[in-house]
Amino acid sequence: MKKAIYLHGFASAGSTGTATTMRNLLYGRDVTVLSPDIPVSPLEAQQMLSAFVQSEQPDIIVATSMGAMFAEQLKGFPRILVNPSFHMARLLTFRGMGRRQFRNKRQDGATDFKVDKEMISQFQQVEKNSFQGITPQEKALVWGLFGTQDKLVNCQADFRKHYGAEQMRLFEGEHFLNDKVLSRVVLPLVEQILQLPH
Repeated sequence: MKKAIYLHGFASAGSTGTATTMRNLLYGRDVTVLSPDIPVSPLEAQQMLSAFVQSEQPDIIVATSMGAMFAEQLKGFPRILVNPSFHMARLLTFRGMGRRQFRNKRQDGATDFKVDKEMISQFQQVEKNSFQGITPQEKALVWGLFGTQDKLVNCQADFRKHYGAEQMRLFEGEHFLNDKVLSRVVLPLVEQILQLPH
């Protein structure tokens, strides 16, 4: 049985429809999809995800937006970063202070959380670990998928600089994934990496 981990974006949860759709698309193909809730505290999230992937040893990590920023740092595993948001501190400073609602059901029952200076400061600390120690072997493990109509985040230049244009793919789509993009863009790459029969 192969193992995939899906890491969700900001203000979301492991219960997101994206994880459910991935499970449906991979149903009956000997792939299990794990999708944890990422802690609200960026430093806690970084520690938890590092421990989680070391314990689970996934065959692939698929991550979107904020989740992709964390996933980029999880070296040694094949990773697909979809619309990665590498500059969360800057984004939240200009757009996001105050209370925010979670878009999906969290395991701990929390329905909202607060974006404050402490959170932004923690994101700044976490982001210092981005793009560190990228060897040629590491480059080959990481793919960046970017929606051409993403109006929220555009980190294509960051990705291209560190991983190269050959590891990038553009797709028709926005920041948030839908079932069409998952089945036509993300799934074929997952199949290729996991060497799943078509």
